[in-house]
Amino acid sequence: MPTAVSSPNRQRWAMSLLLLALLGAFLLSLFIGSVRIPLDEILRILVGGTAERDTWATIVLKFRLPKAVTAVLAGSALSVSGLQMQTMFRNPLAGPFVLGINSGASLGVALVVLAVGTGSTLLAGLGLLSDFGIVVAASLGAGLVLFLVLAVARRVETMTLLILGLMFGYATSALVSVLLYFSIAERIQAYIAWTFGSFGGVTWRQMQVMAPAVLLGLTIAWLSAKPLNALLLGETYAQSLGLSVRRARFTVLVSASVMAGAITAFCGPIGFVGVAVPHLCRSLFSTSNHRLLIPATILMGGIVALLADLLAQLPGSQTTLPLNAVTALIGAPVVTWVILRQRNLRSSFAG
Repeated sequence: MPTAVSSPNRQRWAMSLLLLALLGAFLLSLFIGSVRIPLDEILRILVGGTAERDTWATIVLKFRLPKAVTAVLAGSALSVSGLQMQTMFRNPLAGPFVLGINSGASLGVALVVLAVGTGSTLLAGLGLLSDFGIVVAASLGAGLVLFLVLAVARRVETMTLLILGLMFGYATSALVSVLLYFSIAERIQAYIAWTFGSFGGVTWRQMQVMAPAVLLGLTIAWLSAKPLNALLLGETYAQSLGLSVRRARFTVLVSASVMAGAITAFCGPIGFVGVAVPHLCRSLFSTSNHRLLIPATILMGGIVALLADLLAQLPGSQTTLPLNAVTALIGAPVVTWVILRQRNLRSSFAG
């Protein structure tokens, strides 16, 4: 099946532009906020200098910088895991949560917030396990679903695994609905606040857990680029090339699930990014080579997440919109345009 080929020069230019755009969006996220801090002061703080005002250093280092780093990690992880799922299932609508990982995390949080929690704020008010209360609950929920998926991954075919993943998601979502039905209004509000998604709740201490998990998943994804390229040709053809399809599928599942589970645990269920960014990168680079798509998706995912967070803040005001609402509103039209301009969507998944 024919596939558009991008020239090496265009690919290098596109990758360079993405890198510059990521750097620009990162600095913009440090600059824009309810408190205006001059750009030169921000740069001085980042290199370890003394700011004109001590409060500026506190705002940048304890609030804006960890949020910007979290956005980059979350956007990159969700985008790459979405790319992996779309390739493995050969489904352009597959995303990082297609196996029910986010539903498992949501169930863990629901059990803590709705059945156990006593506070009304998202992290501090619950008081169950300090600031790691929701994170631990979400991690356990996502880990349980991940264990079930991996337990059956070696025994079933790819499409069967997709169906089982959807069933896991439906089952956990049903349990969450039951908990919501019997909960009081304050606890329901706390749970809904978590489902909105946010990059602003991750501290540097939590980053010590989230960042290694994301980097591990991205490393595994990069090492699985060649098997992913083979899977584009179909499992039968990939086996004829000497690829162990079950081993490759298991590796991809581990990588995608670890990244999606970690981000959901710390940031909530962030929608759209994992489905849309891979399509944007395929359109920009006109290729299906994962050795190029994975680094491009990492950069593009970070950019999209940073821009979505900036829009959610309504810069210059005290109002913050739900992050998931912003990602859907700005992303759905873009993805629709990308899909409609392609003559044959299947060409994006050809070798």
